[in-house]
Amino acid sequence: MQAAWYTQNGAARDVLIVGEQPKPAPQAGEVLVRLHASGVNPSDVKSRRGRPLVGPIVIPHSDGAGVIEAVGEGVAASRVGERVWIWNGQWQRPFGTAAEYIALPAMQAVPLQEGIDFAVASCFGIPALTAIQAVRLAEQALAGIPARPKPPSVLVTGAASAVGHYVTQIAARHEGWRVIGTASAKRAAIAREAGAAEVIDYRSEDVAARVLALTENRGVDAIIDMDLSTTAPLLARGALTPHGTLVCYGSNAMGDQPVPFRDLLFRSLTLKFFVVYELTQPDRQAVLNDLDALLKTGLLSTRIAARLPL
Repeated sequence: MQAAWYTQNGAARDVLIVGEQPKPAPQAGEVLVRLHASGVNPSDVKSRRGRPLVGPIVIPHSDGAGVIEAVGEGVAASRVGERVWIWNGQWQRPFGTAAEYIALPAMQAVPLQEGIDFAVASCFGIPALTAIQAVRLAEQALAGIPARPKPPSVLVTGAASAVGHYVTQIAARHEGWRVIGTASAKRAAIAREAGAAEVIDYRSEDVAARVLALTENRGVDAIIDMDLSTTAPLLARGALTPHGTLVCYGSNAMGDQPVPFRDLLFRSLTLKFFVVYELTQPDRQAVLNDLDALLKTGLLSTRIAARLPL
């Protein structure tokens, strides 16, 4: 089969190889998927650039979509021919979706509704599931506030990014929250189209000051954050209301990050962190169910940055 792989860390043009690799065979409990699209995410790039390799060669990418071509022992033969999308394709294993085929546990190949483009479905595993879990955690936190504002306000950092675009749609359109998003001026229209009531240009505006101005100095009830390294300083400036919650799924700086302990303590702020690769089974099933319901509404849109041949 044709595949892309690397044997050492480095820049894409220096280490990526495209060529032939053996076609995998499904083992017991697995399915073999002929991939029609492979989704590339920032985590794939970070792994290729500098994280230890999990095998002699690594076929990257955890997200993808295609059609089941064969099944291993213990998997119903009726799944052959089924359209599916994939999660955790290359998580803690060397062979991901940047190939014509992938063999993986049957539960990681999720039935895909007819009419949904394979390229769109290759964005579900990381971006869509991360967005849904982030909104779920924020909703759980908001439910614990006795005098919860109606509608609550939420700051979505990176509201025009892959995850943030989904978050904004879900929070604004399906939860009815007032979304304040951050985005560059060039991408502000994307955030507004997704449902953001207000968009702050983080490159030219004082984000904390604008949040306070937009919330009558109260601060938002929740923050759904893609970059703790730049968002943590907002907490000391009152951007998050007392008893508010910050839900974080990433940081551009992966080392230790300082947080304002005094503000966290005396304003009873909550920080929640998660990584979509490591969801518990109940949480995984809940986000899968939520995504299925959202897709059936036809209101969840996906932006494809680029489509490239393998």
